[in-house]
Amino acid sequence: MKKTFLTALLSLSIALQFTYAQGVLEQKNDPFFGESCTSIMVGKKATTDGSVITSHTCDGRYRTWLTVEKAQEFDKNATHKVYKGTLKTETAYDQRKMKLVGEIDQVESTFAYLNTAYPCLNEKQLAIGETTFVGPEELVNENGMFLIEELERIALQRCTTARDAIQLIGKLIKKHGYGDWGECITIADKKEVWQMEILGEGPDKIGGVWAAQRIPDDHIGISANISRIGKLDLKNSDYFMASDNVFKAAKDLKRWDGKKEFKFWEVYGGVDKPFKIREFFILNHFAPSLKLDFEADELPFSVKPDNKISVKDVMAMYRETYEGTKYDMTQNLKVIKKKYNDKKEVIGQDTITAPNAHPWPNGHTRNLSNFLKEGSIEYQRTVAVSWCSYSFVTQLRDWLPDEIGGVAWFSFDNPGQSPRIPIYAGATELPESFNYCGQKRFRADATIWAYRKANKLATLAWQDTREEMMADVAHFENKGFEDGAILENKIAKLIKEGKKDEARKLLNQYTRDFTGATILRWKELENKYWGKFGLGF
Repeated sequence: MKKTFLTALLSLSIALQFTYAQGVLEQKNDPFFGESCTSIMVGKKATTDGSVITSHTCDGRYRTWLTVEKAQEFDKNATHKVYKGTLKTETAYDQRKMKLVGEIDQVESTFAYLNTAYPCLNEKQLAIGETTFVGPEELVNENGMFLIEELERIALQRCTTARDAIQLIGKLIKKHGYGDWGECITIADKKEVWQMEILGEGPDKIGGVWAAQRIPDDHIGISANISRIGKLDLKNSDYFMASDNVFKAAKDLKRWDGKKEFKFWEVYGGVDKPFKIREFFILNHFAPSLKLDFEADELPFSVKPDNKISVKDVMAMYRETYEGTKYDMTQNLKVIKKKYNDKKEVIGQDTITAPNAHPWPNGHTRNLSNFLKEGSIEYQRTVAVSWCSYSFVTQLRDWLPDEIGGVAWFSFDNPGQSPRIPIYAGATELPESFNYCGQKRFRADATIWAYRKANKLATLAWQDTREEMMADVAHFENKGFEDGAILENKIAKLIKEGKKDEARKLLNQYTRDFTGATILRWKELENKYWGKFGLGF
């Protein structure tokens, strides 16, 4: 009798674990809600080497474990299980707070893909970035089957082009329903990159509305937690796509009278204008000749950069904190530094940035500074933030074999401080420490903490530590491109010779070695900072 009771209790406990998942509407309580991602896109004619680029910062307490999911084959009766609650698990086997919400027909075969919190790259050089733009709460239907991360997953498993991915996602939404907040996914392949924005149709309608717009090949685009798509020229299918209900739903929901000019961001986005500081800063940075105005009612959806953009340029933008501009949060944090002669007599003084000033002050620091002197720190949402889980800049190249044509330059923790690790589309394994998330608690076996400890220590005396840390970031960035070019030649030769297994092993080893080198250096920095600041910061 006792054994039966314990068995029943255990079964109930397991059942509860599988049935409880954070509701979509509960996400409003997350302090990072609506400020959690930045995605930059660059067309192939706007890049220095002809690459297509998409990218993503996953800002907030999202999982940091990642795996390479293998390609698979299935029989005709197989189904694909759809879950909610996958974004904040601790390992690939952690099913706490996950919920099985449905099944769909499986396909005969799937592609291998890089399984990040928001799945991002497959073996065929299809890549996806993501940003949540929220939208009006009255459009959310929690009963819709699909959250955005699961739509990304299925697209990467089944598609090779951005256009096919958009069409597939549209069909899945129409049939099974979209159950998330307003989301933008930036979908790129070897030829082009698109921005797709998706919302629900309200709590009483299983379905959804969406629009997609292509970034012109010679342009750069940006999505940063705000709806950006405006007018829809659906006759121009080379640049626009949308759900078949995009206009009707707007009327039914009384969001558009059918007379006023239709702009997707205005009708569905729930915002006064389709940009904030990040969109303005990034577009203006790459196209200063346009003299964009932050006070304008609207900015262009995308812009032609004044100069062609390299992958390194995009990486640099992800380190951006607006230093030296009127948006710099350290600009008022000054101290007096006195100059002395050999007799220790004061012979002059300079006004310098305070040694402990850094561009990622939390609320407590801002409140204290502003209490002491009002207006000392005016908060700005920087591109690089200290609460970032991970980020990547994905480079796609049609002149190389898929195995090396696609590469995700991956970074843990603050992208303004951490090095980037190259993960190629042909990789089949990742370092062991990538299997563990470090967001729920400190875990020495989770990769993110190998960087986070040194990063956080560095900010306590940033003006003294930044030069060295940035030099190390630059060293590994240069190393990645220089060594990568040699590696890619080797891999291309192996593939041409039909030695694909050998090529994949070499790719796996390269990522492991590169990761190990960066972890070792960041551990050295951590130890150095403890030694330097052991008596106080």
